Amino acid sequence: MRAKGGGLPRPAVAGVLLSGLVLLTGCASMPSSGEVHKVGGEKHADTDPQVRVFGVKPQGGETPSDIVSGFLEAITSDEADYATAKLYLTKDQGKRWKPESGITVLAGGIAQAQEPGTTTDGKDGDSTQITLSGTKVATVDERHAYTAENGTFSSGLRLTKEDGEWRIAGVADGLVLSEADFQRFYRSVDTFYFASPGPGPKDAAAGDALVADPIYLRKRINALSNAVNALLAGPTDWLEPVVTSAFPTGIRAEEVELDDSQRVTVKLKGSPGGDGARCERMAAQLIQTIQGMSSTPVPSVELQGPSGRTLCTLQRGDAGAYAPDKLVGESNEQYFIDAEHHLVSLSGTGTASPTAVAGPLGTGTFKVGSAAVRRDEQYAAALTEDDANLYVTGLNADAQLGPVVLRSQAVDPKNRFTTPSWDGYGDLWIADRDPDRPRLLMLPDGAGNPVPVDVPDLGDGRIESLRVAADGVRIALLVRDGGHTTLRLGRIERTGTAADQKITVAELRSVAPQLEDVIAASWAGFSRLVVVGREAGGVPQIQYVDADGSGTSSSSLPGISGVVSVAASERQDKPLLAELDGGVFRLPSDSNWKEVAPKAGSPVYPG
Repeated sequence: MRAKGGGLPRPAVAGVLLSGLVLLTGCASMPSSGEVHKVGGEKHADTDPQVRVFGVKPQGGETPSDIVSGFLEAITSDEADYATAKLYLTKDQGKRWKPESGITVLAGGIAQAQEPGTTTDGKDGDSTQITLSGTKVATVDERHAYTAENGTFSSGLRLTKEDGEWRIAGVADGLVLSEADFQRFYRSVDTFYFASPGPGPKDAAAGDALVADPIYLRKRINALSNAVNALLAGPTDWLEPVVTSAFPTGIRAEEVELDDSQRVTVKLKGSPGGDGARCERMAAQLIQTIQGMSSTPVPSVELQGPSGRTLCTLQRGDAGAYAPDKLVGESNEQYFIDAEHHLVSLSGTGTASPTAVAGPLGTGTFKVGSAAVRRDEQYAAALTEDDANLYVTGLNADAQLGPVVLRSQAVDPKNRFTTPSWDGYGDLWIADRDPDRPRLLMLPDGAGNPVPVDVPDLGDGRIESLRVAADGVRIALLVRDGGHTTLRLGRIERTGTAADQKITVAELRSVAPQLEDVIAASWAGFSRLVVVGREAGGVPQIQYVDADGSGTSSSSLPGISGVVSVAASERQDKPLLAELDGGVFRLPSDSNWKEVAPKAGSPVYPG
């Protein structure tokens, strides 16, 4: 316990006092992070976490600096309504302050600087201002969306005396947290919405495919209920243009309960409307979101109306029809280019030897520079050894190489095509790095007329590499600009008709802002990528990053140096692949890196 300035020591009324916070422990039926489970046999809501942290109320005689410090500590407490934090505000300010409007995340600590002030009646000493400052690393908006932002932060808090004690009379809405506090009290949660790539038949094909939309929620405050209500409120602003939700606007969850078998019941407030098919789609969004918060299977989700009447129930087995990996592909095959420049495949995680694929890419005289295998593994797109020509051909014994599909006119091989990438609908994406004609292209079904893709936020940057997600609404780009290569995530918007499409990759955002240079990247989950890159002054390392740029809580990867390319599957149970030292290495989930093919390179999974 510590005394603040000239104020009295803060008493530890109950539990343990930790840096101005009271820590209370007790028995509970469900933790709001980690495994979702129940103690006892009755249904319950997720409103009683095992450990709760409460702020300490202001004490008499505290200085303005004490009041601000106590306020900053109290906003990290486990109180849904921030009741203790509001005690540091004047009565009027306490009614106006909106803590839920967003979060500013600062690197390191939050600095305070006090400036003397004057009250409106001219009496010195009854008013002052304290300015908070620091280095901003991110913001979280009122829709809980994380955005990496580098820059300086400064915000003033005006204090006056109320009933003889200093209180905060002016403070901006939202919260200001150190990065350490943010990581300690908030967690990333994937909410799920249906892909809406449009136009034409692709929109129908995607109609049941869920897309992850990562948000940040408090760990110990009604985590499950808050996640459900965040889902019902709709997607983040960034993803909203390319997804849809089965939930109507304005609907909320009145109760979220789970029983001893982890079966979830959600009682809705408001009229869900629609038929049984729409209700099932709502349940699909719920079960996928809730499953991501649990380490054990969620058997079913039941939706109830305001009266408690069951609207529909979706079993875990039936939810597979809406799974976010339905467009990824089922294969265990991994592909790379061998020493003879042929495309070869490798099965599973065992010790089997790679075998040449059927068709012209695996046999004959054609030399493959790099390749991308369609997700159904019936076709592959391949570049010639000099990256100048693109071919698309079948992976069967009767397949013919066929004519050149695209040709780059760049003189320098380093300025020609990037390795292509397939989305989950069979469309092929590729960038031409020709300085005289840089362009991003989409080939419908891998064989149609190339559709130019506009990237308005690219500026003077050049696309060095790309990986499109299976859902067809997100694309990861390695962009070279100003002497550095960074990883950006873009939203794929398609308008027009199937025969006359206009495609835009909109709102590029930094995915790995901590890395000064990124060498390679691949999708490695629904909202996660694996990246090879280096921080300023550091050496290249391989690591996971989250699609919103917030970093990841995933376990670190075994160290490996010299990686020049990396491949992963959006199904997270598949091993990683990497190219280094002129060979291909594999990392199973329960082992270390092992070389699977010397004198080989360009590893890829289907996609």
